[in-house]
Amino acid sequence: MSDAKAFSSTKKLTTCALLTALALIFSYIEFLVPLSLGIPGIKIGLANIVIVMALYSLGPGYALVINLVRIALSALLFGNLFSALYALCGGLVSLAVMALLKKTDIFSLTGVSMAGGAAHNIAQLAAAAVIVGSSKVFMYMPVLVLAGMAAGIFNGIVCSLVMRKIK
Repeated sequence: MSDAKAFSSTKKLTTCALLTALALIFSYIEFLVPLSLGIPGIKIGLANIVIVMALYSLGPGYALVINLVRIALSALLFGNLFSALYALCGGLVSLAVMALLKKTDIFSLTGVSMAGGAAHNIAQLAAAAVIVGSSKVFMYMPVLVLAGMAAGIFNGIVCSLVMRKIK
């Protein structure tokens, strides 16, 4: 392996490690300071800023690894099996939607993030419906989809600003 390729691999590995640590820190901040606005299940999803950054700067494969490691570590450190299951369902569906929309080049980064936020909450509702064995949880969907869109817009704007600064 040439020195240039080794540096590139080392730089990507280091970047992934730093982004994973940052996503975990953001998850921990949300764990410590829950912002539910009186409505259960609503979070800003600060870690998604990092995932969107990874998607746009490193690609979907790296974003997936960062997200999976963050979800696993969050569950081990300050979660439980159910929180990990919900986060995994939401995180995988959200990333898949964002990667597909990014690939189209139709949507802005903020639009992609907004769709990811909505997809995350829909996937978590689907997981909840399976776990509790009732479709009644979908009555909560309009509230969660709107909250996911709002969080996605916020995260997309923050991600855009950060990415402009680091270019």
